[in-house]
Amino acid sequence: MDKAKDSSKGLPKNQKLLDAIQSIHVASINSLWTDDLDAFPKSPKEAFWWEVWLPIRSDRSAVIEQFTKLAEGLEFRVAKGYIEFPERTILLVYGSLEQMQRSVLTLNSIAELRRAKETADFFDSLPPDDQGDWADELLQRVTVPPAGGIVPHVCLLDTGINDAHPLLTPAITPTDTHTVDPGWGKNDVVGHGTEMAGLALLGNLTSALASAGPIPVFHRLESVKLLNQNHSNGGNPANHGYLTIQAVSHPEITAPTRKRVFSMAVTARDARDRGRPSAWSATVDRLAVDYDNQGETPRLFVLSAGNVDDPNAWTNYPYSNTTDGIHDPGQAWNALTVGANTELIHITEPDTDDYRPIAPIGGLSPFSTTSQTWAQHWPLKPDVVFEGGNAAITSLYGTPYAETKASLSLLSTCAELTKRLFTTTNATSAASALTARMVARLMAEYPNLRLETIRGLIVHSADWTPAMRKQFLTNPTSPSKSDVVNLTRHCGFGQPDLSRALWSVENSLTLICEADLKPFIREGSKEPKLRDMNLHRLPWPLAELEELGEMEVEMRVTLSYFIEPNPSARGIKSRYRYESHGLRFDVKRPHESETEFRERINLVARDGEESSGTSSSNDLNWMLGTRNRHRGSLHSDIWKGPAADLASRGMLAVFPVSGWWKTRPKLERYNQRANYSLLISIRAPEIDVELYNAIESQIKVAVKV
Repeated sequence: MDKAKDSSKGLPKNQKLLDAIQSIHVASINSLWTDDLDAFPKSPKEAFWWEVWLPIRSDRSAVIEQFTKLAEGLEFRVAKGYIEFPERTILLVYGSLEQMQRSVLTLNSIAELRRAKETADFFDSLPPDDQGDWADELLQRVTVPPAGGIVPHVCLLDTGINDAHPLLTPAITPTDTHTVDPGWGKNDVVGHGTEMAGLALLGNLTSALASAGPIPVFHRLESVKLLNQNHSNGGNPANHGYLTIQAVSHPEITAPTRKRVFSMAVTARDARDRGRPSAWSATVDRLAVDYDNQGETPRLFVLSAGNVDDPNAWTNYPYSNTTDGIHDPGQAWNALTVGANTELIHITEPDTDDYRPIAPIGGLSPFSTTSQTWAQHWPLKPDVVFEGGNAAITSLYGTPYAETKASLSLLSTCAELTKRLFTTTNATSAASALTARMVARLMAEYPNLRLETIRGLIVHSADWTPAMRKQFLTNPTSPSKSDVVNLTRHCGFGQPDLSRALWSVENSLTLICEADLKPFIREGSKEPKLRDMNLHRLPWPLAELEELGEMEVEMRVTLSYFIEPNPSARGIKSRYRYESHGLRFDVKRPHESETEFRERINLVARDGEESSGTSSSNDLNWMLGTRNRHRGSLHSDIWKGPAADLASRGMLAVFPVSGWWKTRPKLERYNQRANYSLLISIRAPEIDVELYNAIESQIKVAVKV
């Protein structure tokens, strides 16, 4: 520095001006900071990931490009990918407060600043001792219910659990670890089961570790070692049906009255069944309905859909998802089959400037398989999707190259306790474990609900993200029914929402009805025929809905039941020879009398075929419609229309169609009763109408047989 330009005290002659500019920059950053004050950097030199919220102005792309150039000029590291909102664009940049203070131009281009949430890469890359410190801190904030009582359990059928992990020990006792082969032992030598345990208990550990508040847990864990080999999405499935039966029996013998959900992320390596029932999937269906005990103790299974494992296939996303079918036993009718979507798009590892995330935020994960190639009469699968992570792609090597990244993965518990406590995981296995966790939460909140109802609540609470709609709907604002089928076969009914499943709010509520009917009757030596139809009167708030007039409202109906499987190879392509019975629902139309409604439903029920001209396919306000929604044994559809129109739709019918109980009278199952769970919700726009209070006095749903 030129001493001639210094003051007599050795300071720059313009020090006051420099201090003033620095003060302006600090004040600007303080005014832009909208995060918790405790998250503000304590030191100007502290480097971390900033969440930069940019305004849209007249050109979103130009704003992004301008800020990126300014940030890179200040030697910030800008993560690939960004999130778009109507009035903001969010980017991640890595650098210090000192760097952020250098340019007023940079600050002027920012609308808000926050500290970014940590990614799995941060915790995964920590030294073992540091991981132990983080685990100890998390353990102080976690509360797990004690063993015993009516606490629900997630029972993992996987590669075992290393229950000595400090985060897992409070939630599982030695008596709740099992194996199908005593020679294998119970510990996890592969690692996959322990990874699933961490997710099933605490969710994505990235979120748990980055939080500061208490973390209550409402369930415990069980483990059955079903595999003792390298878990690469399967193994030889030849005897998996038999082994699954054995796996289910062990915890049930130990604790026969315990409420549990079985979570299985083991699948066959190929998908040649294409929706057709296999010995393994039919075994899952048989166990779920408790066929051997006349349905006395049904079981709920959460299955992973299977993965697109080839990184070369990820470069063809999302077409690779379309062509890679769900793996056995994911076609099981009675199970919740889980695919994967992702919210993870920020790549934070060093030296990854040439990488970008494959899937957009909220989109289908590159790992997720689908039922798009199945014949149309097989079930709509997956049922739902949950977070399964993302992959990264680059053309740095001349041709597109894809790989996984820790920052695009979920964080969970590691089985190799002597080396580390955390590890990353992803794909539909991770998604199924998170779904099982949500199921257990619902079981804890509603211990008296049937398993069919819990299963229905998961689907009923789900919704498609804007990214899913953009990916698989030709016209997202007004999709055709075939487009909605395409969306559903890729993304199921969307990602479940726990708060929506747990509680109703003033402008959205869910009615739940648990009922049964006798589908068939046989008189003498005659062939069995259809017997019961249940009519449910819906307690709609007529005055409130009619007052809304033409304003659009939404009604969703979900029907959940278990079927008894009959996987005979003869006539396997006929859906009515696999399922014991089918159930359908339909809603009364405006200006249709109760008598006319009964007559129309009777015609549909007696015909019993999807292609029937007597079906209600001309009721165009349904998204899927009756020709498409009645696949499998879990049906959900959404009606949208004027509120006044909904007010006149105050009756819903549940009725049977054919199945092998009817067509195979020699098996003498035609006298069985069939349980079902019906969920109905209405959503109104954000207006001053209290639908919940209006319905409260009519909350009991009347049933006529």
